[in-house]
Amino acid sequence: MSSASATLAAPANSPTATAPLHAGSKAWWRATWAAAIGGFATFALLYGVQPLMPLFAAQYGLSPAGASAVLSFATLPMALLLIPASLLADKVGRTPLMVASLAGGVLLSWLAAWSSSFGWLLLWRALFGVLMAGLPALALSYLSEELAPESLGRAVGLYIAANALGGMSGRYLGAVVADAWGLQSGLLALAALGTVAALLFWKLLPPSRRFTPRPVSLASVLADSRSHWRDPGLSRLFVLGFMLMGGFVSLYNYLGFRLQAAPFGLSQSAIGLIFLLYVVGMVSSNLGGRWADRYSRRVVLWKMVALMLPALLLTLSQSLWLVVAGVALFTFGFFAAHSVAASWVGRRVQHARALASAFYLTSYYLGSAFIGSGSGLMWRLDGWLGVAGLIGALLCLCLWLTWQLRAVEPLPVSHAA
Repeated sequence: MSSASATLAAPANSPTATAPLHAGSKAWWRATWAAAIGGFATFALLYGVQPLMPLFAAQYGLSPAGASAVLSFATLPMALLLIPASLLADKVGRTPLMVASLAGGVLLSWLAAWSSSFGWLLLWRALFGVLMAGLPALALSYLSEELAPESLGRAVGLYIAANALGGMSGRYLGAVVADAWGLQSGLLALAALGTVAALLFWKLLPPSRRFTPRPVSLASVLADSRSHWRDPGLSRLFVLGFMLMGGFVSLYNYLGFRLQAAPFGLSQSAIGLIFLLYVVGMVSSNLGGRWADRYSRRVVLWKMVALMLPALLLTLSQSLWLVVAGVALFTFGFFAAHSVAASWVGRRVQHARALASAFYLTSYYLGSAFIGSGSGLMWRLDGWLGVAGLIGALLCLCLWLTWQLRAVEPLPVSHAA
């Protein structure tokens, strides 16, 4: 039987029963833009509170470490539920869970904006993290199922760029509005932005056409998990994601406190402008992938991590321009390294790819939650010098891991790392 005949003979609910979407078609654009808007909304709502931490500290009488809980209380449950969300979607489908995830996240963002106390705010943020885990866990799986393989790379590139744009836009919008009209107004602006994005996402997202429910076996999940963590390359990449993201979030978590104090004395709006440096990350994530294809992941990864060390030293300067240059270089190196590490996971794994990607993302967000808040203790001990010292130690460990990855035995050519 020819392949065309086999496709026609496939059951109606089989992924082969419906042709995948190709780049340029109306349905491809709808699926791609919907995923991108969903990623934009997720990162805007999740990280839009980051530049507002000095305002939380002032309004509620918190230390910088205490104020950082507004971010870690959302990222921790999100990290812990990425894998369960992906397993649940194998039963109920991608699109219903993604729509419900974003709708619930927007509702909780409105509730957080109207919180009567910091305790209630943390509760709504924690529930936000629980519900929002469904979207980042499933967006790439949805695109991989619905789009033709040769049309997937472009869509994933737009999705990752939208993530960075959402994080940058949410941070800037929240900071500017809060500076002009107060903390609650900044939170309301973020919730309004999320509402618009959620409506566009719901309107554009095509239903799954190639999804087939799959049974989930605990035994197989545990076996695949053990296999991934025993792989010397994958396990190092998971730990690398944890430490890289922890250092990156720590830098931006306490940057606002540093720039608000002497000798800089910047306003909340001016601090928000610093987060526009995420544009640098949008560029470097793309360049990192290209360089990895040209020079190998082993070479590019350690060089990008190494670049972050002198960039960190620049942030110790008393000159605002040198601090900004250091943050820009640090951002450039981080996004390039993250892009290479994340793609390396997908290239190296030979089975249960979705689970391997979920482990990387889980490690990534756990680093944001634990290290991002824990570095507040270093701020309390020695201000920015203490935070920079912790980040520097993490980067040295990352360099050691990237050097070990250079010696990890490559997989066969068909699955080469």
